[in-house]
Amino acid sequence: MRYANYMSETAAPPLGTLSSALRLAVVRLNRRLRSQRADPSVTLTHIAAMNTLRRFGPMTPGALAAHEKVQPPSMTRVLAALEDRGLVQRAPHPTDGRQVIVALTDAGDTLIEEVRAREAWLSQRLKELSTEDRETLRAAIEVIDKLIDS
Repeated sequence: MRYANYMSETAAPPLGTLSSALRLAVVRLNRRLRSQRADPSVTLTHIAAMNTLRRFGPMTPGALAAHEKVQPPSMTRVLAALEDRGLVQRAPHPTDGRQVIVALTDAGDTLIEEVRAREAWLSQRLKELSTEDRETLRAAIEVIDKLIDS
């Protein structure tokens, strides 16, 4: 049963129902987003890291891990996979010889553009929603970010 259906039947659903409904909704959206990927060997984690590099520019692996809220060893594996595919490149840090700076390659930038084009269906679906529903989603994004950040 979808959460909206449950809400119409009862005024105050238990938190377990809310958490279950939220998890299922996120899983379904994630599944739909995955089906739109240009290259299925590149995971959503890879795409998120590449989007961060595109948005904020080159950075250290540690800074990227912090942005993505993952442990540095996990980011090391992500970057190794992306580097093997030629999607990111490492360069010496300009002031700290112990560090490297990671940046998107042209191929990485092209892949991000392809991903964005393939996600056009989401933009279309959002256009089909009422203004009120889109505002609800904007508010939900803030709440979800609070859940992630806490």
